[in-house]
Amino acid sequence: MSTLTKPNHMGRKISRIRELKDMKQEALAQAMGTNQQTVSILENSESIDDEKLTEVAKALGVTVDAIKNFSEEAVLNIIGNTYHVDNSSAVHYGCTFNPLDKLIESHEQHIKLYERLVQAEKDKVEYLEKLLKAK
Repeated sequence: MSTLTKPNHMGRKISRIRELKDMKQEALAQAMGTNQQTVSILENSESIDDEKLTEVAKALGVTVDAIKNFSEEAVLNIIGNTYHVDNSSAVHYGCTFNPLDKLIESHEQHIKLYERLVQAEKDKVEYLEKLLKAK
């Protein structure tokens, strides 16, 4: 029987919460101090006793009520109502300057630096020529 037709399948709710938290069964098992097979059995159980549910909730970092009241439709509604992509406008990455302007500015600085270096070499040559003429 499909778990989608059973809205109160506690194991499936635990499985979906675990998946949404990007957690593997092994990680949940380790947090609970058990093994992966136990978690698998737990996630296939339609009902879970309150003591075990409390243990799972603690390991997942959620409340028991969050597990009991979990609904994929609610999660999708929250995502759908809070995440908005405006495809009509250009993609804006938050860049506050034009990268080409910065590249040109950097290139101009390199040119000035090179010109100063060339001028310094010319000054050295001129100075050395004066020293040779003085001898």
